[in-house]
Amino acid sequence: MVRRAQQGDETAYIALFQQFEADIYRTAYVYVKSQEDALDVVQETAYRSYKSIATVAQPQYFKTWLIKIAISCAIDLLRRRKKVVRLKQEHYEAIAHGEHEDIPLSLSLKSLIDALDEEEKNVIMLRFYYDYTIRETAEMLDIPLGTAKTLLYRALKKLRIRAEEEDVNGQ
Repeated sequence: MVRRAQQGDETAYIALFQQFEADIYRTAYVYVKSQEDALDVVQETAYRSYKSIATVAQPQYFKTWLIKIAISCAIDLLRRRKKVVRLKQEHYEAIAHGEHEDIPLSLSLKSLIDALDEEEKNVIMLRFYYDYTIRETAEMLDIPLGTAKTLLYRALKKLRIRAEEEDVNGQ
């Protein structure tokens, strides 16, 4: 189907894109943290991927190629908007009153991951959220395997240290 899309078959392209649209949305949402912005990223990913589908060398990596475009679009959007992620009012009040037990674990993990460098976050997300191998992650990010491993281990070390600090500080 990828080959058909590369030859200009719009129906094949639409079917391919729709097959991975939910994955693209989830990826975008992790980065941009809002439904509207994630939908913008999905739309931009569709546009960019349609324009450059001829560059897909290996059809079996079509999904990987789309996710890479989605990450790029999400990062571009964040750079343009330089958004500040706002906490829900109940989370803000819980923090203000020292009621850290009421804050969902997912929010704590999200804040830990958000504290990572962009490269580290990319490796962590692809490796653990999407369950790609470290080799596939390196290929998606177009970095050497050794660099991907270094980023992964450095990010995991940072996450461990921050998590331990939060435990020690009672947060």
